[in-house]
This record gives sequence, structure tokens and C-alpha cells, in this order.
Amino acid sequence: MTSIYAGSVTSHSNDPLAWQRPDDAAGRPVSASLVDPEDDLPSTNYAGDFETTAIPHYDANGSASGTPGFGLLNEPEPLPYVQPGGRHSMTGFAAEPAEIEPESVGRATDRRGTLDLGILLLRLAIGALFIGHGLQKAFGLWGGPGLNGWEAELSDMGFRYADILTYVATGGQIAAGVLLILGLFTPVAAAGALAYLVTGVLADAMEAHEAARLSDFLTDGHEYKVFLACAVAALVLTGPGRYGFDAGRGWARRPFIGSFGALVLGAGAGIAIWVLFNGGNPFA
Repeated sequence: MTSIYAGSVTSHSNDPLAWQRPDDAAGRPVSASLVDPEDDLPSTNYAGDFETTAIPHYDANGSASGTPGFGLLNEPEPLPYVQPGGRHSMTGFAAEPAEIEPESVGRATDRRGTLDLGILLLRLAIGALFIGHGLQKAFGLWGGPGLNGWEAELSDMGFRYADILTYVATGGQIAAGVLLILGLFTPVAAAGALAYLVTGVLADAMEAHEAARLSDFLTDGHEYKVFLACAVAALVLTGPGRYGFDAGRGWARRPFIGSFGALVLGAGAGIAIWVLFNGGNPFA
């Protein structure tokens, strides 16, 4: 085995005395700069495994006092606690306790005033109009055409498969009105109502085009359907509100991406129905 002193390597025997640490008074060789195996040997005044287990006292200014420290072994006293003050002060950072009312949690974000009441009124009005016009087509109530008259009107407007569209349009119109009043599956019902209205506006525009009165389309009384289509589109974007069977669903309180999707779907479906079953171009 070897030891490094003063930059030279020397050999030693296995004699334990050769590995004794030099006396502390004599000190270690000044030239010793590398790790020495003797570093693992205890000093002559080593107090045992617990020679550094005392924690000093600190005064209010954060300075160590002359009072004997607390020992970690065989000491009944707990670890010292320094009261706020001096360098240990946390002034300005203490949090004041606040009382939290469980019932008020989330109330601020859900507070909508009379908005839900206004949406309910809009739903009732649109739903009642759709149900009324649907009953006119289905049973001829209030001077309506009935199923046969409605089928003849569709044929005159140039729709193919008028016999099938008669039942689909009439049933869809009544179903959309009922769902809007109940506030049930509102995005689907409003999208269906919007599709019906878009197809109807295109049919009226085609009729005005054939009569060479497209420029007077809105002043000929067709603004009613345009306004109703805008009202349904607004209902798609706002959602049904709280007063309905959809009140517990996300689209009732915070409509966002799904509402835009329902709006595009409804308008696109109305245009697609016109193109597939009629095909006329009212703006040509």
C-alpha cells in the first residue's frame, strides 16, 4: 500500500503504527494536497458520533446568545422557535384569515340577471310560431293548407319528392317548436328550425326572382322569415338558458364552440336541402 506526501510516493508496511495520524500539535504536512487515507482516522480529541448535536440559542435580533444550546439527545426541550423580529421578521407577508361562504362559491360567475328570462321569452315565441304553422300544414287549422295543399305548394315551388318532404317538413316543424318551448335538445332543435327557415327563404327568393321582383324581396313581406331566421340563429348562439330541461347542460349556460357548430350545421343543412331537392339558383 502507498501514501502520497510532498508529491512523492512511498511504500509502507502493514504495521498499524505506520498509519497513525500525526499529533494535532505537530499538524499535517503543509505540502499534502491530495486525499490521504489518514483523513478517515478520528482526531485525538474526537468526542464521539454526537459531538455536533447542539443547536445554539438566538435572541430577538437573530444573533447567537451565550446560553448553552439545545442538545438533540436526552433533551426534553423542543427545538427553539424564534419569534418574528429582526432578520426573521415576516412583516408584510402574513396572510389574514378570511371567512368563506360555501353558498357564494361560483355564484358570481353564474349570476345572469334577466338574461335567462329573455331567452325563455324568445324560445316560447319561436316555438309557438313553429307549432302553429306546423298544425296549419298538418290539419289545416286556422286556414292552413293541410297536408294535400302543402304538398301541392312544394311541387309548385319546384321541389322533387314533394310527397316525402311534406311529412318531413311538417313533422320537423312541429317537433322543433315543442323542443324549443321545453328547452330540450335545444341546439339540435334550433339548428333544425334554422335549416327549415333557410330553405324557406331560398324558396321565396326563387319565387321573387321568377317574378322579376328580387330587388323588392324584403319589401314584399319576406322580411318576416329573414327576421325569424336571425332570431333562431341568435337562440343557437345564446343557448336555452336555465328555464328548460337543458338547464343542467353546458350549452345552456356557457355556449361556445358547440353553438357555432350548430349554427353552421343548421344553415348548411338548409342550403343542402334546397340544392338537393330543388336546385334552382335564385340569384342567377
